[in-house]
Amino acid sequence: MTPFLFMLVVLGFSVGAGLLGSLLGIGGGLILIPVLTLLLKVDIQYAVGASIVSVIATSSGAAAAYVRDRMANTRVAMFLELATTAGALSGAFLSGLVGGRGVYFVFGAVMAWSAVVMLKRMRSSAEVPVPADALADRLALHGSYWDEAQGREVPYRVTRPLAGLGLMYVAGTVSGMLGIGSGALKVPAMDLAMRLPLKVSTATSNFMIGVTAAASAGVYFARGNIDPFIAGPVCVGVTLGAWLGSRHLMARVNSTWLRALFVGVLLWVAFEMLRKGWGA
Repeated sequence: MTPFLFMLVVLGFSVGAGLLGSLLGIGGGLILIPVLTLLLKVDIQYAVGASIVSVIATSSGAAAAYVRDRMANTRVAMFLELATTAGALSGAFLSGLVGGRGVYFVFGAVMAWSAVVMLKRMRSSAEVPVPADALADRLALHGSYWDEAQGREVPYRVTRPLAGLGLMYVAGTVSGMLGIGSGALKVPAMDLAMRLPLKVSTATSNFMIGVTAAASAGVYFARGNIDPFIAGPVCVGVTLGAWLGSRHLMARVNSTWLRALFVGVLLWVAFEMLRKGWGA
């Protein structure tokens, strides 16, 4: 493959990754790392470095639209970023201690766990009452958003913010270690532990992942794991895809379809990365 063709292929996949990332709140890295490593044979350390850049691009391309439309809960995001930023710094340093095979296994295990918890939520009733929480009330974390698919304003309450804070440290550590923006963990944490609606969880995750990735990007840059030849087309493609997803699709998409897509993507990536780690 010629360098020019390689850049075009990366650009095309990056647009798709940015589109899915903006809809699912997971950052482009969840799609891009398997594509770069499994299809294009890029070393995983350089793939993770490019993914860190793509996560920042996804957040920049999608977050503004979600904040404008009041779909992202900025109070929840700022509260949880205390933990994710600290975790991202921890994960960036840990990544240098874990070999390539170990990174594949950790990545696959994280994706499999995320798929299981999201599938569990699909089977549960969406009408289960949200428990009251004094801290969430004091911090005024509750909110509402306009759901175009339902044609109405949807109010919601937030619960267990301290449990969310602990899970976000873990999510930030995984983000810094694997370069995936940790949306695959942040969305289930907000959706299952804190009981935010899925659309709010994904929009809030998009708002947060750029900050989390930026906290660890400097470490990857200093280590020489960010190659402009790979990161350049990734950044352009992901930004375009994220803009398309946040501006034109999120408000219209059905939540059940969105959750099913999320689970399907996670299961595919988990299988491929565990298979790659086993054969590495």
